Amino acid sequence: MRDADVVIAGHRIVDVGVGLDGDDGIDCAGSLVVPGFVDCHTHVCFGLPGMDALRVPRSARVLSAVPALRTLLRLGVTTARDAWGADAGVRLAIASGWIDGPDLQLSLRQVGTTGAIGDLWAPRTGTLDFYGDPSLPDPIFDGADAGRATVRRMVRAGADWIKVTATGSLALGTGVHDLQLTFDELAAVVDEAARRGGRRVMVHAHGARAAELSARAGAASVEHGTYLDVAAVEAMAENGTWYVPTLSVTQSDPEHAPDGAAEAHRESMRLAIGAGVRIAMGTDSPVRPYSEALWELRHLSAAGLGDAGALRAATIDAARLLGLADDRGEIAAGKRADLVVLDGTTLDCTAVDERIRRVFRNGVEVGR
Repeated sequence: MRDADVVIAGHRIVDVGVGLDGDDGIDCAGSLVVPGFVDCHTHVCFGLPGMDALRVPRSARVLSAVPALRTLLRLGVTTARDAWGADAGVRLAIASGWIDGPDLQLSLRQVGTTGAIGDLWAPRTGTLDFYGDPSLPDPIFDGADAGRATVRRMVRAGADWIKVTATGSLALGTGVHDLQLTFDELAAVVDEAARRGGRRVMVHAHGARAAELSARAGAASVEHGTYLDVAAVEAMAENGTWYVPTLSVTQSDPEHAPDGAAEAHRESMRLAIGAGVRIAMGTDSPVRPYSEALWELRHLSAAGLGDAGALRAATIDAARLLGLADDRGEIAAGKRADLVVLDGTTLDCTAVDERIRRVFRNGVEVGR
């Protein structure tokens, strides 16, 4: 952290240093300027509080992304990875300037085996996949070859990432320690994704054995990882697997988290940090409201990263996970002008959302 001027031309930072000049100036004295935040795990089409995103008309799900994306952008989240729910049209709308929001990477659906949490089956009616449509293809597979076919369907529909579910759901309280697919199935998905333009795999895994399997099969990131152990974090460190802990799920309201989950999640962080596992920020919004997205920074800091580490996890390290570090994630010449101006010069992550003065995405100031 140092005093410096930042010169922007168009969408890019062209210089960083002391005593620089430009055509127009913004006085940021007494402020901390940080790179735009990167949320590696959010769901922008899951709707606002009180909306059942799995039961409303598809148009309502998509349109609910408009206020969600606006909220994230105004909080300084300038890049995000949607962890299922948004289709390629949402990404197109942002890129075309039709709606405001962070740059979006997509996974489309969470793919998995029969009976996994992405298998949306209504037992009373026998309805299969009531969520899907051609832009959100069938995510269910059994066997390695079927896994490859599922990857191909997702890529055809515009997926940047393949999201796999390896355990059940913490929110539903079911199967969090299950292992819902085989090594061969996951390895085939990872291999097929790599064959399709170098795409990578993110794995929903609460339990330790699922996280360990994910690392050994070559997944890029483990999402949640609520119940990791030494063997899991050692496998993740050995294989370069990132950890996106989504701590807000258990730490923002620990009294209402499943029994022992808040403590287990903090212990998983302690083990991961000790093993040298790389960590990137993800919020899992709207499990907690979109407006609380930056609470994840305080949880990362308190769980062992400290304030500087939490900010890195939300900027340059998150950009590295998403393959964007050459373009953004730090304030440096040549990088994209995604910037957040915070009141005060401290790194304190306790209430970052309350300190935001200005946000710039791609060199353009965001209306607040």
